Amino acid sequence: MANEYAVSASIAAPAQRVWELLVDAPGYKRWNPSVVSIDGPIELGKTIKLVSAVNPSRTFALKVSAMDPPHRLVWAGGMPLGLFMGTRTFLIEPAGGGCSFSMSEIYTGLMSGLIFRSIPDLNASFKSFAESLKTAAERA
Repeated sequence: MANEYAVSASIAAPAQRVWELLVDAPGYKRWNPSVVSIDGPIELGKTIKLVSAVNPSRTFALKVSAMDPPHRLVWAGGMPLGLFMGTRTFLIEPAGGGCSFSMSEIYTGLMSGLIFRSIPDLNASFKSFAESLKTAAERA
């Protein structure tokens, strides 16, 4: 079993519009019920503090490690010495008159198997994220 979660959606909106929603940290509260808050700018090399609805008592410090506007965004966080790392990748590709969106989170490191078993099931949260992003992008 892979230590990963993933979701995808077809969105009837331009890739740029989807990108703008993904990199607007203060705007997440308007469209994304799976995220309680994001503090800090979603910019390459910056660290954001994310609180998810799945675990609202914990704040995750995540470094934005890759940005290729409007196609790819990656943020990651974890434990020192590579013991555990969670890496979330967002991909947006033009498709027809809109775009395809995918989001995956892969867990790696020596402790990833053990820690992955303790992570709540994120399938519903991932689905909510993608559906909310689709609704917000198509409504804009």
